Amino acid sequence: QVQLVESGGGLVQAGGSLRLSCAASGRTRSTYTMGWFRQSPGKEREFVAAITWRGNNTNYADFVKGRFTIDRDNAKNAVFLQMNSLKPEDTALYYCAASAVFSTSPQVKYDYWGQGTQVTVSS
Repeated sequence: QVQLVESGGGLVQAGGSLRLSCAASGRTRSTYTMGWFRQSPGKEREFVAAITWRGNNTNYADFVKGRFTIDRDNAKNAVFLQMNSLKPEDTALYYCAASAVFSTSPQVKYDYWGQGTQVTVSS
């Protein structure tokens, strides 16, 4: 099993920044890709970004390209999402997820999920 704990969410004004963190523990060696997803009330969960534990593979949803950056710290088993130029439409519950598949495709199956951290962007 893999445990994921997100942190770093909060309330920020439009144009501001937040940095989300995801701490992974347990059988992390069974995972190859980490992803960030988000879900707003009344909407389906959507892919935000992904990164592989090895190599320089990243992928982003079009609506965050140029504003969000995903990175990792292998020594700490942690993944981060730097969010800049935040917009009210970025308001959502953000989830960290881990996959046993080595791919940053949004269609990859994710096996483990965190509880989420709330991001609220005021206009």
